[in-house]
Amino acid sequence: MRILRVAALAVASSLAACGGSDQPTKLWEATGLQNPESALPDTAAGVIYVSNVAGGPADKDGNGFISKLSLDGKVTAEKWVTGLDAPKGLALHNGKLFTADVDKLVEIDVATGTVTKHEAAGAKILNDVAVDGEGQIYVTDWQGNAIWRLADGAFEKWLESPDLKNPNGIIVEGNKLIVAAWGPMQPDFSSKTPGNLLAVSLVDKSIANLGSGAPVGNLDGLEPFDADSYIVTDWIAGKVFQISRTGEAKVLLSLGQGTADLNFSPDSHTAIIPLMVENKVVAYKF
Repeated sequence: MRILRVAALAVASSLAACGGSDQPTKLWEATGLQNPESALPDTAAGVIYVSNVAGGPADKDGNGFISKLSLDGKVTAEKWVTGLDAPKGLALHNGKLFTADVDKLVEIDVATGTVTKHEAAGAKILNDVAVDGEGQIYVTDWQGNAIWRLADGAFEKWLESPDLKNPNGIIVEGNKLIVAAWGPMQPDFSSKTPGNLLAVSLVDKSIANLGSGAPVGNLDGLEPFDADSYIVTDWIAGKVFQISRTGEAKVLLSLGQGTADLNFSPDSHTAIIPLMVENKVVAYKF
């Protein structure tokens, strides 16, 4: 018996060293949405904004819309802003909600719901949105292998390169962008080589792999997880990864295909994750 107790203690100690054995806890789910792609909480306003593609990722059909949820996952306004095409990534800045909508960056006044559209002539599928400390807005062009920028009222292509490996998720971190790459894309959106995390310099626009550049997955949502790592979704495989700043990846959670542009709160260790194929948004505590 003593040997068994010692063995059990050794296993417990090993699990603790790896961050614990507890699985993420599901807190709630919101259903009845239409291909939700991105979820963004506005804690000051007590809402979660959700972009609904409501069709294909490149469809310019006017069916896309933005929903509002309560912070505990209740749908409070299914179609708060309508008439969009296929809205995806979301970002908040100075009372404005920005969403990437195929070949436009849509700016929504959260107080009034008034919409302003910034055209991106030649863009293929604008996908995710991030804001830097100066209020400049960066937007990935997923299919176009580019990053666009809204600065001083002008929305222009900032960088284009195959080295972006079809960029999807994006965040600003100091003097660089961290990008979640899908992997070089085929016409049917598949990729022969999965993507990985990239770092793009805001100073000289150089592109580098984060770590070794080993393939991880068809990466989509991206958020800081802690001081040493990121939490990242894989749309195709439905996995939620923790990826270190040196590129090592481990699976935290497995969901269904369509696991999209998540939001993560490091304070509460809570992730809000859209599931596009299942038409719902779920929240998990890690």
